[in-house]
Amino acid sequence: QVQLVESGGDLVQPGGSLRLSCAASGTTFSRYFTGWYRQAPGKSREVVASIAGNGASNYADSVLGRFTMFKDNAKNTIALQMNSLKPEDTAVYYCNFRGPEGNFWGPGTQVTVSS
Repeated sequence: QVQLVESGGDLVQPGGSLRLSCAASGTTFSRYFTGWYRQAPGKSREVVASIAGNGASNYADSVLGRFTMFKDNAKNTIALQMNSLKPEDTAVYYCNFRGPEGNFWGPGTQVTVSS
């Protein structure tokens, strides 16, 4: 059974940094799509960053240049380094995996950017 667990969410001041991590069990990330999504109160879930099975990465325009996604195939983890955080980055962040077993989500981790 595939399980994803995020960690690293916290309360941070504007301009600060956070690093989110997502660990997987029951599958292997290496050749498949992984992504970070977020959902703010009253808004739809949106993609933040992704790495395709071929290694190609994509970022939402709103985070380009501030966020970087990493994938560690040996540890079967992905991470999201978030710098220069803004109040509008406040949301629950979810990791996502799409592979032969299906489409899976972690339970989410809360990121709050506020002074």
